[in-house]
Amino acid sequence: MSENKRRMMPALVLGSHTMGLAIIRSLGQMGVPVIVIYYEHEDMGYRSKYVQDYLFTESPESSEEAFLDILISCKKKYGSCVVFPSDDASLFVVAKNKEYLSGFHLLACPDWDLVNLVVDKKRTYSLADKCGIPAPRTMVPTSESDVKEFCGLIGYPCLIKPCFSHRYYDHFKKKMTRVENLEQALLAFREADSLDVEVMVQELIPGGDTLGVNYNSFVFGDSEPVEFVAEKVRLSPPKFGVPRVVRSRWLPEVAEIGQKTVKAFGYKGYSCTEFKKDPRDGVYKLMEINGRHNRSSLLSLKCGINFPYLEYRSHVDGNFPRQVQSDAEFLWIDEFRDLYQTFASAKEESLGLKKIVEPYLKNHVFAVFDRRDLAPFATRIRGLMKQII
Repeated sequence: MSENKRRMMPALVLGSHTMGLAIIRSLGQMGVPVIVIYYEHEDMGYRSKYVQDYLFTESPESSEEAFLDILISCKKKYGSCVVFPSDDASLFVVAKNKEYLSGFHLLACPDWDLVNLVVDKKRTYSLADKCGIPAPRTMVPTSESDVKEFCGLIGYPCLIKPCFSHRYYDHFKKKMTRVENLEQALLAFREADSLDVEVMVQELIPGGDTLGVNYNSFVFGDSEPVEFVAEKVRLSPPKFGVPRVVRSRWLPEVAEIGQKTVKAFGYKGYSCTEFKKDPRDGVYKLMEINGRHNRSSLLSLKCGINFPYLEYRSHVDGNFPRQVQSDAEFLWIDEFRDLYQTFASAKEESLGLKKIVEPYLKNHVFAVFDRRDLAPFATRIRGLMKQII
């Protein structure tokens, strides 16, 4: 057995939906043994051929103590692992307990203070303002009178946006709410407040989905970051949803503002920073920073940058192989979301047949379907059939 094989520490991936599956495949293709803990019945990544073992449990948010006990028990069963949180819920719990868990595993996540800074969007925008990073005007109301005042200052339409995105999405199945008048703003605030979900009033940056971009980076020690830039093509739902089609494209101006943002936040490790180009002044403005791997991570892998493996190697042996984004253009397609949303939003988007099929005719990678690893796709199909029935 080679030295490399003897030293292959297992990776423990927390959550195995779209983001988790991307981490699983990125590591599995490099020969890393993958263990999965998942907590959503809709997950499909745990069925991947790269997964050596998996366990279903309660979500980190609903039972944090039990979740931590499972992570610790994995040490006895598999030995020390490199732990990869794949969503905000698992990231939050692992980072908050990082000092304690570090006695059992290597943790592929930032320290708690930094995670809290980027997960709590009101803190993110506050620091961005202090550091001179362009961002939408944002105010945090604590009462209905604040909502009235802030919406009046910002102007309509504007957004009622959560401070903690994953908590808002769990309740409302959307990332934010666009409001056209005071009545809608108050209703959105009351609904969130009744569930103890903190929200902000934020300026709406106009323009279509294609103005959104991702700046993905991995910072190791004092080295220059490994960077990957992509632009959004279609969202689900349109305008305020999650990406369903993304295109790789190196944009120097995005890399520049991305580097400035990561340095201002003192970010180490992997992050995905989202910007949107404001057509009123041509400036890219900060939308959010994600401290875990993003939905379209397989796109960067397709373009020659394996972020999960870079992170894995940096923790296991301190190595940091340099990787550079390919000049070739590739697309990432969330096939299930794209097909559904294309029909659901046919009137709103008016794409036309040519634009609908265009991504599928170019060089692309699917979020789930992979002829070399079919089980997650079959599992996703079965899950959707159960929902329909």
